[in-house]
Amino acid sequence: MPQTKVIGYTRVSTQEQVEGFGLDVQEAGIRAYCKAHGLRLVVIYSDAGISGSNGLAARQGLGEALAQIESGKASALVVYRFDRLARDVILQETLIRQLQQHSADVVSVQEPAMEGDEHTRVMVRQILGVLAQYERAVIRGRMMGGKAAKVAAGGYGGGRPAYGTMADNKALVENPDEAVIVATVVTKRQAGESYRAIASALADAGHSTRSGSSWNPNQVRRIAQRAGVE
Repeated sequence: MPQTKVIGYTRVSTQEQVEGFGLDVQEAGIRAYCKAHGLRLVVIYSDAGISGSNGLAARQGLGEALAQIESGKASALVVYRFDRLARDVILQETLIRQLQQHSADVVSVQEPAMEGDEHTRVMVRQILGVLAQYERAVIRGRMMGGKAAKVAAGGYGGGRPAYGTMADNKALVENPDEAVIVATVVTKRQAGESYRAIASALADAGHSTRSGSSWNPNQVRRIAQRAGVE
């Protein structure tokens, strides 16, 4: 009797790579599961550094895996956990329903097979998906909270530093060259000069923006407002 053909799929986000939840761990688990259950693993597709909330357009590995199953090359998709397929419950259920329309199923290595009727299995799977989605929201909340606290304490929270500052060893410090221009803007604005006049003065003095272009009134206004000068 021929073995049931299956395709494996692994995914890891950038943050999960940092935390050590690697593709190799998932692949080893999938291979061990298939061997223990007499399944013929045809191939394993992967998406590295891709969030589980992303759609198919950003997940080439998953797209290839689904295409192989839909073309009849295998009858099931094996994942390490359901949240590897998708962290968003709606996306997860959509993908599972898509496979079921091709008489295929999704098997999770870490989550046990669900007993009972189809409604029970769907309910349990969706509960697991909601828990994974909640976990993702909590982790993101912690990261954003830590970033906000760091910024509030004067640290660097990532992104493009405001004009007049620069990132140095993960800290936000003064940019000496830009600080001179900020001081000029503040002094001239406090003296009553218009944003347009200040922009012209900077151009006449040979100063350019970060991108090398000429200053305009809006750019000057933003610098003045960040410095607390209207």
